[in-house]
Amino acid sequence: MNYKILIVVSNYYKEISKNLLEGTQNYLSMNTSITPKYINAPGCFEIPYIINNYSKNYDGFVALGCIIRGETYHFELISNEVARKIMDLSISLNKPIGFGVLTCENIEQAQYRSDPLRGNKGLEAAKACVDLLYQSKNPNNQEN
Repeated sequence: MNYKILIVVSNYYKEISKNLLEGTQNYLSMNTSITPKYINAPGCFEIPYIINNYSKNYDGFVALGCIIRGETYHFELISNEVARKIMDLSISLNKPIGFGVLTCENIEQAQYRSDPLRGNKGLEAAKACVDLLYQSKNPNNQEN
């Protein structure tokens, strides 16, 4: 069976997004039963909207982006609401969404966590999505 996964990537921090996308695409390319496509979002806050709009066309999603703490409460608002809405969508749509939205204190932390050579969080989000997709489509293969 071939599964379609949409990668929704915020391009607000272009270097970080590029690294996260690279890690995601590298992981998904190792699996011949996955057909990935990606779409850009202007920021992380818009990711849930895009996932919801494409929910009927894909079997799973990977959400990628970066939110860096600033001097105001804005960081907490965006981080919390994006995470909450992505979880809500995953449950209401009954589809896996790999969460690769970095919430970092500074750009150096984001660069480290998105580095394709150092445990790229985009790769981890893709793996989570694929693992959940296979579990949901093959419930008899779940571990006890």
